[in-house]
Amino acid sequence: MDPVYRTAIGLARAVFFLQGLTFTVHGAENVPAKGGAVIAINHTGYMDFTYAGLPVRTPKRYIRFMAKKEVFDNKISGPIMRALKHIPVDRGAGADSYRAAVDVLRKGELVGVYPEATISRSFEIKEFKSGAARMAIEADVPIVPVVIWGAQRVWTKGFDKHLGRSNTPISIAVGEPIAPFEPAAELTAQVRATMQELLAGLQQDYPHPAGEYWVPAKLGGSAPTLEEADRMDAEEAAAKAKRRAAKATDQGE
Repeated sequence: MDPVYRTAIGLARAVFFLQGLTFTVHGAENVPAKGGAVIAINHTGYMDFTYAGLPVRTPKRYIRFMAKKEVFDNKISGPIMRALKHIPVDRGAGADSYRAAVDVLRKGELVGVYPEATISRSFEIKEFKSGAARMAIEADVPIVPVVIWGAQRVWTKGFDKHLGRSNTPISIAVGEPIAPFEPAAELTAQVRATMQELLAGLQQDYPHPAGEYWVPAKLGGSAPTLEEADRMDAEEAAAKAKRRAAKATDQGE
């Protein structure tokens, strides 16, 4: 029983109704009814974490998401994130975040992770970080792959948000749990391949108007290719690093 989380879910569902969102969920029965598990989710938009919680309500469970520390530092979102027992990720102290997640998994909870680390501008599945696999191995819990399609139409990086009544269809697929095995690199590769397959399955039954910004280039959309998106991400990361360095220099003067 988690009254705060239940209230948050109720509010989220009310918002979904007002927005006119329609959900199709496949494979909810693959969410373990008990015990710890890493929920690995693809990342195409800012709201996809709210949709990822829908399949786990079938066995009446909750996801503790790993989210960047800045969200917890915000005076509005911070108290909510802490009340929902999500896990802050401080990139300057990654080991602490990792350890906290492993502890939560060992207590039998579900931990939500974005293996891509950032939103995919191409809306294809980016290369994965190995953290999800390493957590699963250390905690000896399975990884449950979850893919979401359509979230990028509601609100994604670089485009206006559409939080009104958009009547957007959202498709979700949950794959079978993948038991942990070493090495972590091979487990990571298997999880990514599984999620790519699940995503392709969702896309087959989803309409993709040509030229739309939210449609991948390979499906006739105007989104950048995976390679182009990776280059954009690298350029953005370099610019941020340059700004941080300049700020540190100014503060040291």
